[in-house]
Amino acid sequence: MQKLYLLILSFFLLNVFSFGQTESSKLQITQLTGDFYIYTTWQSFNGTRFPANGMYVLTDNGVLLVDSPWDTTQFKPLLDSIRIKHNKNVVMCIATHSHEDRTAGLVYYRKKGIKTYTTKQTDSISQLREEPRAQYLITGDTTFRLGQHEFEVYYAGPGHTTDNIVVWFKKEKILYGGCLIKSTEAKDLGNLSDANVAAWPETIHKVQLKCGKPKYVIPGHQSWSNNQSLEHTLMLIEQYQLNKNK
Repeated sequence: MQKLYLLILSFFLLNVFSFGQTESSKLQITQLTGDFYIYTTWQSFNGTRFPANGMYVLTDNGVLLVDSPWDTTQFKPLLDSIRIKHNKNVVMCIATHSHEDRTAGLVYYRKKGIKTYTTKQTDSISQLREEPRAQYLITGDTTFRLGQHEFEVYYAGPGHTTDNIVVWFKKEKILYGGCLIKSTEAKDLGNLSDANVAAWPETIHKVQLKCGKPKYVIPGHQSWSNNQSLEHTLMLIEQYQLNKNK
């Protein structure tokens, strides 16, 4: 009987681990450090399967989710994975700008009783485009505290979009840059449909001034293993401007 119990338990844990990590390679969860985890989903971009990063943070009062999955089939699997892996529920979700790779899950998560937030600027864009909107609006740079973790939502200016914000965990020196910041893997600036490339460098400089030298920098897409993404973003902007002026 005991052997049967252990066999069933092992099978359950194996399936829990597999579900949280891959879910048919649609959802990947990686521990960044301590209570901080990066989750990645994929969509087709310019004919290529392309990753989008979000983050969640474990606290004593529930889980903070930063951005929602780009793959709309992963709204529930992400919540289920967090609950199974950590025995905690998501209680708060902040979207960092108005594009669908950040806001697609806002309505779903609100219906699940999760408090959803965007800036007032993001909400205005979402309302105009008849796209998912948050329950609560952030009217300026705001410091939040959830459980043992404190973080600031900071708007430095336009770049990838007019409304892009970053989330700064000062104590842990973790900068969640979203799509304002390009991964060191990035070869170009990506989607510029709502970008202000001329203002982008000044916005990055303001983030650098505020955050100094972060230990971790999380871009909206691709790898976060190299914390030089701020500098790399400035280089890509310079390259874009040089090519544009040729």
